[in-house]
Amino acid sequence: MRRKPGTLFPIEVSILAAGVDLVRAGEVEFHGYAIARAISEREEARRLTAHGTLYRALDRMEDAGLLTSVLEDADVAAENNRPRRHLYRVTALGERALVAARPDSVPAGALRKGANPA
Repeated sequence: MRRKPGTLFPIEVSILAAGVDLVRAGEVEFHGYAIARAISEREEARRLTAHGTLYRALDRMEDAGLLTSVLEDADVAAENNRPRRHLYRVTALGERALVAARPDSVPAGALRKGANPA
C-alpha cells in the first residue's frame, strides 16, 4: 500500500494512540505485546492485529523516527525466563504525527518527563 508523505497507516495511528495511552498510564516504555493488548482494549477488538503486521509497523515507525526502541536488560528477561523484549517509546515527532492524524487524540504535552524528545 502506497501513501502520501507525512501520512500514517491506520495501524500506525492505533500504535501511536495506544502508546500515548500507555505513557499516560505511567508506562514510559512498552513492548509489542503491550501495544497489541492496548489496541485491542482501546478499539474494542475492532482491529485485529497479526503480530507480523504489528512488528513490521513498529520497525517502519522506528525508521521514520516516530518511535525509539532499546533492548530490555538481559537480566530482567532471564529472571522472567523469556527472550529480551524491544521496549518502545513514542517520540515527540510521533506525538505530533498522531495529533496531525487525530487532532483530538493527544493533549499538548501528553508525554511525561522521561519520554524521548526526538
